[in-house]
Amino acid sequence: MTEIYNKDLHKVGTIDLPRRLFARKWSPQLVHQALVTQMANARKRIAYSRGRGEVRGGGKKPWPQKGTGRSRQGSIRSPLWKGGGVTHGPTLTRNYSMKINKKMRQGAIFSVLSKKFTDGEVKIIDSLDLKEPKPKELSRILTAFLKSKPNVLLLPGLGNRNVYAASRNLPKVKALNPKTLNVYDLLKFKNVVLEKDAISVLEEHYHVIK
Repeated sequence: MTEIYNKDLHKVGTIDLPRRLFARKWSPQLVHQALVTQMANARKRIAYSRGRGEVRGGGKKPWPQKGTGRSRQGSIRSPLWKGGGVTHGPTLTRNYSMKINKKMRQGAIFSVLSKKFTDGEVKIIDSLDLKEPKPKELSRILTAFLKSKPNVLLLPGLGNRNVYAASRNLPKVKALNPKTLNVYDLLKFKNVVLEKDAISVLEEHYHVIK
């Protein structure tokens, strides 16, 4: 049982939170594995070096095979030459992706949510609805609600577009669709503010763990 507040910090009721989401045992090993997997899958293949078949020049043999007294060379594109191809360099075909099953990933999400709830870093608000997508208004609400400078992950109900638009220009504030909740964002932001309607979305969407 936890309390629900409105945007004016007035208590408007209570709610029973799902125990499988907010009362799970803290598992740092599982959370670490889920985090490493998520970061690896988001990694972009940027580093790239050209092999001997991709650098310019070198179509002709530099000098005859015999008779010059120099070493045998077949192409100036050889890795032994300056400007030649790179041996065993990074390529765009390298795959950094990792796998983790749904049960483990959702278990890690529930573990972080539960720890934040135990530490008093999860707040429930009845509605974050804004008439206009104004960052200043959202910042005022969050500052008053958290009683500190916002460092918060918002989980509004579905269809609340103004909150997403307003949060884009606020540093250390991010609005996330409850269906795309992930370990990285939960760990990045200190506080989590959920709209009351988002709780049912979480409970329905993350259903692998009963």
